[in-house]
This record gives sequence, structure tokens and C-alpha cells, in this order.
Amino acid sequence: MPGASLSRWTMGYFAAACLFLLVAEVLLAAGYGFPAAAIEAPQTLAVVHLLTAGWFGLLMSGALLQFVPVLVAKPLKGGGAALPALIAIVAGETGLVLGFVAMDRGAVFAAPLLSVGASSLSLGYLTIAGIVGITLASAWPLSLPARFVALGLIALVATLALGATFALVLSGYLPPSWAGFLPSGLPLHAALGLGGWLTVSAVGVSYKLLPMFLLAPDGASGRARMAWMAGAAAVALLLASVLLSVVDLAGTTVALTLALCSSLAGLGLYLVDLLAIYHARRRPKLELNSLASIASFAALFVGAAWLALAAATGRLATDIAAIVYLLGFGWLTGLGLAKLYKIVPFLTWLECYGPVLGRVPTPRVQDLVREPRARLWFLLFHVGVLSATIALALDHDLAFRVAAGLQLGTSLALVAEFLRTRRLMEIAPDKRLPGGAIRPNFFLPSLQPTRS
Repeated sequence: MPGASLSRWTMGYFAAACLFLLVAEVLLAAGYGFPAAAIEAPQTLAVVHLLTAGWFGLLMSGALLQFVPVLVAKPLKGGGAALPALIAIVAGETGLVLGFVAMDRGAVFAAPLLSVGASSLSLGYLTIAGIVGITLASAWPLSLPARFVALGLIALVATLALGATFALVLSGYLPPSWAGFLPSGLPLHAALGLGGWLTVSAVGVSYKLLPMFLLAPDGASGRARMAWMAGAAAVALLLASVLLSVVDLAGTTVALTLALCSSLAGLGLYLVDLLAIYHARRRPKLELNSLASIASFAALFVGAAWLALAAATGRLATDIAAIVYLLGFGWLTGLGLAKLYKIVPFLTWLECYGPVLGRVPTPRVQDLVREPRARLWFLLFHVGVLSATIALALDHDLAFRVAAGLQLGTSLALVAEFLRTRRLMEIAPDKRLPGGAIRPNFFLPSLQPTRS
């Protein structure tokens, strides 16, 4: 990233995201929420939002703040709002989750917690959308990876609008007649968030970062443009479904079916591009983050095929929980942890050794990690995800909790690896800070601005 500035609060976003992930996994292992409770129960909604708005959302936001300037070769616009946005998101997420917990217990303060939490959360993510959106607009016309991110922002805004509406309905601040929209609206809210905002953005960023990390030619091929068009069609159909669901359930079903077909077509093109990127790489030996990502990509394509098969055979209601779990943990969480294993040492190296590069000998980025140890954690994490998915499909609660416990243990181990990297613990003490290099903080920015 020649000349790219480090985003001051990226590590703060990553730290908060990891904290929400661990809390969610603790609750899953303890039997809180689905499958012990109904899928629409307040307990389940609390865990789901810890993962989606907490872990996934903060992780993606931190990544976009750092890498959107790389996608568009322009400096980040409005980066000073990143800290207020982070505070609003963390406060809003905390309020929203506590509101669901209070609702489960019948507490009178559940309604204000839900409404205030949803408002703060929406404000924070809209700020992120504004920062990223203005930065993208400054680089018009957009490169193909940036177009994926722009499409993801549209889905993010729609997701926030639906989420805020549901929170106000559940809080009783909207007329009771609005509650009839919940059964059809909740799946659309989830599809726009997981499929539109998170998956589309992850695909776009991967078209830039995978070739960069694998030393492969640019991945923005003609197939990638067709994949973007398929994704755009899917998001447009999901937005149309939101409107249709208010007046015409049959129309909603048709639109959702077309959206699924468009998504599968786009993912098929993306799969071909991924294989081409890996095949054309000039880095003969894959680093651990790339190896771990392969398992995540496998979870994405298996989950998508399973979703299509379940929809075609009428098993969607039965299998949807296991499918979403595989996509949420195998795909998005697995990919997030794998990329953090590359991004955290990469940014730590820039922050610590960038200012003294060329003046004194410095460690390599790979010296900040110990892959043999972390390889076991990634392997066990994906074993846990696969076991939990099978347990959900077979409706075996105890086996699910054991598998969720394995995921929790390995996630803790990987977060410990990130912390060890930030403290330079894999570097020999006499080589950690050559020539006045800055020791990075855990998640707060260094006192000095850094450029690569």
C-alpha cells in the first residue's frame, strides 16, 4: 500500500468486533438462544445481533476504513468521524442486546433500550456509510472492487432502515398494525445484511486484496463485472421484495426466488475467478491466512448450494438455521479471522517499523506471527463449525453446545495470537524496537501518525 495512511481507529474496530464475537460464542456454548430457544425469541435475537451488528459489522467497518483508500487510490474522507462512529456502534449494540435480554425477562425498560440502542447503532453505521461513500465518490469512476463496496453500502442502509423499524415495532413506538410486517420482513433484513452488505463487500475487497497478498494478477476480470451485475440484480430484487411484502406475498416469493438465482449466478462466477487467482499466484507457498481462507470459501459455496437445494426441495424452513450458521461462522467468521491473521501483523508492522524502515534492520511481517501454532487453531475452529452445523441439521442440542464450545476455545486462542502480534511477542527482545521504533498499543492509535 504505497503512500497509504494507517486508519487511526482500525484496531479499535477490530478489538471491539472480537469482543462481541467472543461474547456471542460464550452464550451459544452456554445454551442461550437458538436452538435451546425459538429462532425468533429475544434470546436468539440478542445472540444474532452480537454476531451481525457487533462482530461482522465492526470487522467490515474497520477493514473498509483501512482498505477503501487502497481500492480507490485516494485518501479517506471524513476519517475524523471514525471514533464517534465506533462509540455510537458499540453503545448502540450494547443497548440493543441488553434490550433483547430485558424483553426476554419482561422488564419495563426493554422498550427504551431497544429504541435508543437501534438509533445509536444506525447513526454509527450511517456515519461509516458516509465516510466510505464520500471517499468512493471522490474517486469516480469507480474501479470494480470499489463498485462492490458501493453496492454493499446500499444494502447496509436498507438493512439499518429495516432494523430500526423492527426495533420501534417491538418497543411499541409504532402502531400495532406494523407488527404484521415482521414475519416477512425479518428474513429480508437478514438477507440484506448478511448477503448484501457483508458478503458483497467481502467479495469486492477480496478482488483487490487476494491478488495483492498472493502476488497474482489483478482479479477484476470480465467475469467479475458479470458477478457484480448479478449481485446488483440480487440486491435490487431484495429491495423490491421489501416493498412487495407489504402488499403482495406472492410477488415477494417470485422476487426472492429471482434474487436467489442471481446470487447463485454471481457466486458461480466468483468461484471461477477465485480459482483463477489462486492458480495464477506467484507466491508458491501459501501463507496461513490464505490456507484458512480456502476453508471459508468452501463454506460459502457449500452453504449457497445447500440453500438452493433446500429451496428447491421444500426443506428451507427445516434447514435454514444450519445453513445460516455455516455461512455466518464458516464463511464470514472464518474469513474474518483468517484475514485478521494477515491484516493485524501487516498494520502492526507498518505502525511499528514503517517509520524506521531503511534506517535500521527491521523484522519481516511474517516474523510477527507463528503459523505452526495458529494452524492448529484454524483447523479446530473449522472442525467446530462443521460439527455445530451438523448438530443443528440433526437437531442435537448437546452436540451443538460442545461444538460451539470448541469454536469459543479456538476463537480465544486466535484472539490471543492477535494480541501477541500487537505486543511483538514473537520478536526477540533485543530486536523488537530497533532505532526508536514505536511499540504499538493494543487497540488505541499510536501518538505519531504513520505512513507506509
